[in-house]
Amino acid sequence: MRMDSFLAKTGVYPTMITPYKKSEIDFESVKKLVEWYWNKGCDGIFAACQSSEIMFLSLDERVKLTRAVVTKAKELALKDPSRVPMQVVASGHVSDSFEDQVIELNAIAAEKPDALILISNRMDIENTCEDQWIADTEKLIAQLPMDMPLGIYECPKPYKRLLTEKMIKWCADSGRFYFIKDTCCDAALIRRRLKWCEGSNLKIFNANAQTMLETAKDGCYGYCGVMANFHPSLYSRLLRKETLNDQKTSLLQDFLGLAATIENLTYPCCAKYYLNKHEGIAMEYTSRSADAGNLTDYQKNCVDQLAELANNIETLLYGG
Repeated sequence: MRMDSFLAKTGVYPTMITPYKKSEIDFESVKKLVEWYWNKGCDGIFAACQSSEIMFLSLDERVKLTRAVVTKAKELALKDPSRVPMQVVASGHVSDSFEDQVIELNAIAAEKPDALILISNRMDIENTCEDQWIADTEKLIAQLPMDMPLGIYECPKPYKRLLTEKMIKWCADSGRFYFIKDTCCDAALIRRRLKWCEGSNLKIFNANAQTMLETAKDGCYGYCGVMANFHPSLYSRLLRKETLNDQKTSLLQDFLGLAATIENLTYPCCAKYYLNKHEGIAMEYTSRSADAGNLTDYQKNCVDQLAELANNIETLLYGG
């Protein structure tokens, strides 16, 4: 899929975690995780992102991870042509230097994800001004394949660089950008951002569970966040246009907003624990970005309670 046909699908895009086995990427579990996303009705996957621990993966690992996700997503789509394929968007550029970023992004692009995602804090790294950010971004994208759809991710690390009105409008007017993973956590700001994107192909995906329903009503395109590693099907239910104003959906938002606090419990280890115990995807709880030793029995118990409650919420509201 390329720029003449790419349009981000409305819906749920999990920020994919990276399973390990004996300190190496467990590619069998990667494939099972992609299949789990598919079976749960996810519309896309954000691979090679912060949840994937890209700051702790080598470039070769980031490339192989992206390749595995893209390949498995295509295999699943071929097996069930009645469904629209999941779109895979991927990032993976973490370096400070321009030259290294060009190498990283082109290496990921070569794996042919549906869109290549730039991290907002990697341009104008010193965070000087929006004009310098635009100049750096223009210089960077000139070195990328012209037919590759692009996106922007407001990654919180090493610092969060929120996009200004001028930056967003430049992205929209460039014709190269199709996807924003929004991490501002501010429904009023997202409402303004949606206005700035009007008339363009640039679509906003909210990473914040607590503001999801309000922003969906305003026209936000979907959810791209951590909690789609726990109960993506509930986010799919939340985003159904025909039921956005239902009382059930309001109650579901209340649950999802509170449930999202679980990500403060040694993430991504807590997600790996959940997927291993409650979804049957065998993987170690280990992580390169967090100490799995901090995942205490108390935290595991919290995850267990969340799993039970999520299942009951779905049954009570929707009959299973």
